[in-house]
Amino acid sequence: MSHAEFQGAQVAYRTDGAGPALVLVHGTGGDAESNWGALVETFAKEWTVIRPDYSGSGTTADDGRELTTDYLAGQVMAATEAAGAETFHLLGFSLGAGIATRIAAEYPERVRSLILLAGFASADDPRLKLQFQLWRDLIKTDRRAMARLILLTGFSPDALASLGADGVDQAVEATLDGANWEGMGRQVELDLTIDVRQDAARITAPTLVIGCTHDHMVPPSHAKALAKAIAGSRYAELPTGHLAPMEQPDVFAALTIAFLREQKA
Repeated sequence: MSHAEFQGAQVAYRTDGAGPALVLVHGTGGDAESNWGALVETFAKEWTVIRPDYSGSGTTADDGRELTTDYLAGQVMAATEAAGAETFHLLGFSLGAGIATRIAAEYPERVRSLILLAGFASADDPRLKLQFQLWRDLIKTDRRAMARLILLTGFSPDALASLGADGVDQAVEATLDGANWEGMGRQVELDLTIDVRQDAARITAPTLVIGCTHDHMVPPSHAKALAKAIAGSRYAELPTGHLAPMEQPDVFAALTIAFLREQKA
């Protein structure tokens, strides 16, 4: 574990592997390990994998300010620079996809390619806004219910059912005990206000946008809208729920690696 400084924040990040840099940006309530741990060994065979924890996650510490897209994008860039990556491939998941969209728009000379998984450009959609408002309320009032909701909407029905009753109960307890609830609450406030629609229109890097067919957190219509907004991007869809890197890491890795290998040409 290493740390980079950005506007007084100590940004934790991990580096694994060798080769061209691949920066992974986690989602709301996740961190570098929970979102990406199942994929690091595979990716590190061909790339230097850089995994920052932005504010509200992991051991990153800051002054508790309101989170903004620019602030978190700056933290990711600070970690990337501290890791010595002048240019890099960029992969963002969920809220991390919005942060990655801002980075790709602001630093086109640094981003070699872009992958956006289960992303959304804004929370203007009434259903999405209702969900984030519910998350905010449950984080404050009933965290066990929030842990159950994360599992219920994060995984596809078949994947969740495959855990069995005891497995589901264990997953609820693990989520309840392992989450950074205060940090997640700060990130949810950003979910409610984020808007990277204009950034999407500025992206020039080769881009793969991935939706998830059984995603009840961020339905694939949002990923499709992102793909439509990014000139020249391609769209693919995984047969998973929102938490694709945890539900089917091998399937997600195969799709990602195929796209990244194309960028070597």
